[in-house]
Amino acid sequence: MLGIIKEIIDNSVIVDLTIDLTKQSNLLNLHVIFEDNNIKIVGEIVSSTKTTLKINIVGEIKNNTFLPGISAKPSFRSTVRIVNMAELALILGPLEPTANEVTLGYSNIYQNYKINMNINDFFSNHFAILGNSGAGKSFSVSRILQNVFADPKKSPYGAHVIIFDAYGEYTRALGNIDKVNQNMHYKTYTTNLSKSSSEILNIPLWLLGVDDLALLLDVTTPNQIPIIEKALSLVTILTGDDPDVIKYKNDIIARAVLDILLSGHQSTKIRDQVIAVLTKFNSKDLSLEAKIIQPGYTRTFKQCLYIDKTGKMMEMELVVNFVKQFIMDDLNLENRPEKFVAYTLKDLETAMDFALISEGILKSDKVYDYANVLSVRLHSLANSPSHIFFDSNIYINKDTYLDRLFTNMDGARCQLVNFNISYIEDRLAKVITKIISKLIFDTAVTNENRGSVPYHIIIEEAHRYVQKDTDIDILGYNIFDRITKEGRKYGVLLGLITQRPSELSDTAISQCSNFVILRTLHPKDLSYIKDMVPSISLEVTNQLKNLKPGNAIIFGSAFKVPINMYFEKADPEPLSNNVDIANIWYKKI
Repeated sequence: MLGIIKEIIDNSVIVDLTIDLTKQSNLLNLHVIFEDNNIKIVGEIVSSTKTTLKINIVGEIKNNTFLPGISAKPSFRSTVRIVNMAELALILGPLEPTANEVTLGYSNIYQNYKINMNINDFFSNHFAILGNSGAGKSFSVSRILQNVFADPKKSPYGAHVIIFDAYGEYTRALGNIDKVNQNMHYKTYTTNLSKSSSEILNIPLWLLGVDDLALLLDVTTPNQIPIIEKALSLVTILTGDDPDVIKYKNDIIARAVLDILLSGHQSTKIRDQVIAVLTKFNSKDLSLEAKIIQPGYTRTFKQCLYIDKTGKMMEMELVVNFVKQFIMDDLNLENRPEKFVAYTLKDLETAMDFALISEGILKSDKVYDYANVLSVRLHSLANSPSHIFFDSNIYINKDTYLDRLFTNMDGARCQLVNFNISYIEDRLAKVITKIISKLIFDTAVTNENRGSVPYHIIIEEAHRYVQKDTDIDILGYNIFDRITKEGRKYGVLLGLITQRPSELSDTAISQCSNFVILRTLHPKDLSYIKDMVPSISLEVTNQLKNLKPGNAIIFGSAFKVPINMYFEKADPEPLSNNVDIANIWYKKI
């Protein structure tokens, strides 16, 4: 017996000790039982003096089952004692993992006590792994995945785990998982264009919808969305050179030119605009050098734009009639059967340009300015090294793409797929992360056998990608918020790993059900964790500041109480060691 209950204040119990603490091992954070007539209230020692203990109530044991939460409080006549091993197993889980469990780590409080987690309770929910730089996040993630995938007796054949690797850390830790468990396979995609040992990340452009392109082109106003929609409707039509395509291009050009000719502007402005359009958009039949034949003479289209001394375009009627012959009122290729073709960023750029003129945007300088910026951004991307991430030459559909995503060069299905996004700038990395996540979510949503193919999307440095973005203002939603709110029922789960939880989307973090929190020092982050993370006490928050690397407080739906534990070192370790300054400085060159 530890002592006698002196006070019960809210959910805390003050106990006057009847034992000499100087002759005892440390009691802090041990669990105790308040027992009275077979009623067992469970508490945790949170602070101590030489004569008293403060114990927080954490649950109750009924019918040999631990029930977390506060449904009852102890009586003053209760016996106060430390839990025995059988009771501890009810609170922390059995010492050895069961068939549906995997070992997570070891208790810091109870020596050599294994902390196991139920696969369903942990991985069927969104989770977050939080902690300062150097606290051991990458090591912890690597250790968790190694524990799950390295046991050949329990091989998760049906797993689909995607890692967005912000620093290229995880290949060393997970790349040879098949050497430990030959049933498991790992695959990595790289954004390093000079690295040939890994497959270059590529998302075929035709798999991107309007929302994806809006992200890629950094749309800033909903008014730009129709331009992207028009470009997508045109790109498959304009990709090719069959006679109907030529007629359709001529029709678009002719309508744009005719709008300018009949605009009523000054002749010089009309001439300059027509020349600008036909310089960029033309065909062999409709161009500035096209021949306009009249009885007795032939002139080029450009020559017919001549303005006389009075400021009038003398051949206006002639030019208008010439242009009108290319307008095909009965030609509507947009309603013909959908054509499945591979197209590139340059093809889309052409379609974007035609979208701009086909919508009459040239008639409004204000509208042209915000619409043309999309064309400029698309042009920059199409002519940058990053075009390789989206340009493909052979058409494949979405299902085939996803199947290849999880298949290695030998044809084996991969349970772990790593996207190393460390070689591209943050904005593009963020967009790629969103596009792939949306592709997976959309696939899961349309699966008739809902939830039959689970996907886990683990995002390293999540505060850089899962943010409080303006997506909801432009698109009406943020894909990560949507996944955290709706993904569980479709089997799409997020794992958020970050050193700055206060910079995460509030919606995303609030939907997480399990937390692994390592050392956290920043006051703003500590305050955020306390406010946003459910069921976290002030005592637990205070512990976070003093954790050693690799130590964590874990809690959530997979655990009955918050647990202070440590991870074994990942083997092999991720590539996340600090720079060895002393060795580099003092090494002779």
